[in-house]
Amino acid sequence: MIEILMNWPRLALLSFLFSPAALIVTGCGSDGPGAIWVDPGKYTFYKCDDLARRWKALITREDELRGLIEKANESAAGAVVGSVAYRSDYEAVLSEEKMLQRTAADKKCSFMADYQSDHIIR
Repeated sequence: MIEILMNWPRLALLSFLFSPAALIVTGCGSDGPGAIWVDPGKYTFYKCDDLARRWKALITREDELRGLIEKANESAAGAVVGSVAYRSDYEAVLSEEKMLQRTAADKKCSFMADYQSDHIIR
């Protein structure tokens, strides 16, 4: 017991260092790091019209977040703030878009042919 108490600072440091690494590794699938925040069955019961409305909302949110990140990157301190404040939301939106695209393709929704992204996903 005394050994555990004496090693507590090391254990706390190790858990602090490896927790983010575990999240990063878990999120490195095909849907990107934001996939850990997206429910895989979220769009199961959506109809094509509902998916189209949600797609428009996601595109709008992606553009908004991209603009905020770009604006924050204009200054040195802003780049860090932008990364901390907006990057996780941006990654979650990109992952949700991929999930929605997959669901729309499975349901053979025609609206997906109308939307072609003009942005490169990083």
